[in-house]
Amino acid sequence: MTPLQFEKLYEHDWAELELLLDRVLQRSGTRAERAAVSGARLAALYRRACEHLALARARAYPAHVLERLERLTAAGHQLIYQQHEFGLARLRAMFATDFPAEVRRQWRYVAVAAATFMLPTLVVGVLVYRHPELILSVVTSDTAASYETMYSPAADSIGRVRTATTDWMMFGFYIRNNVGVAFQCFAGGLFAGLGSLFYLAYNGLLGGAVAGYLTERGLSSTFYPFIATHSAFELTAIVLSGAAGLRIGHALVAPGRLARMQSLVRATHESAILLYGVTAMLLVAAGIEAFWSSATWLPSAAKYGVAGVCWTAVICYFVRPGRATERHAG
Repeated sequence: MTPLQFEKLYEHDWAELELLLDRVLQRSGTRAERAAVSGARLAALYRRACEHLALARARAYPAHVLERLERLTAAGHQLIYQQHEFGLARLRAMFATDFPAEVRRQWRYVAVAAATFMLPTLVVGVLVYRHPELILSVVTSDTAASYETMYSPAADSIGRVRTATTDWMMFGFYIRNNVGVAFQCFAGGLFAGLGSLFYLAYNGLLGGAVAGYLTERGLSSTFYPFIATHSAFELTAIVLSGAAGLRIGHALVAPGRLARMQSLVRATHESAILLYGVTAMLLVAAGIEAFWSSATWLPSAAKYGVAGVCWTAVICYFVRPGRATERHAG
């Protein structure tokens, strides 16, 4: 689609949004016309304009198109969220619409991050399974032994480290550990994106090595039911953190027509919504990991069943909302 075709296709929506904004802000129209403005319609046009802005940026459309859409979305955001920037309405909008929409807008970075994470996981997992001594190239012998203890069928609580005596302590441990990993994957983007790639690959390598080692040791019956459920949220969050870091790195390396600092500011603004969503996913993952995944009294079938529901829910959450609009825009 050419820029001209893009403008002609959505000119009516943009003009209507401009008109509604002017009326609500009392820049035009009579009192009766201003009172008749539909808040739902304005919000729908605002979300649509946000999607159009993302498409225009991705396709490097002319500056006048970007400037108009940026002006519209900025005014719409200020109007809609000025009273509830940190309230429940804002949170609902962010998690119901903004977060999954931003993941779809940045799908190229998500795809690169997922491949960088998953390929080392699979390759190293197979290698360590076939040659278990390779685990010592990744962790020390004491650490490898501790993994066997953590996932032993005789353990009181699966996956619990020695320093934690309760599930609540493990909940705090998982939050700190998961947030630390996600922060590394994101902040590494400041090094031209190479840091994000490194931490994604490293964590994939480590996870694959542990999985291959424990599988070879005959601990599949405890390890895989343990990771099955919370991994839907934890692994997805780590990949999205890396994707946000790659977006930052790309802005630094290839700022396009913008100054490097302007490009970085824009990328940070676009990636911020990913980080809010990632934080929520990591909290959910930590809760599941501490209180559900570690439970020895739960049958593996129940854990696998809930895991299937969680993975399906996560995939549908990111794939389904707003797809009709995006297909039409493409």
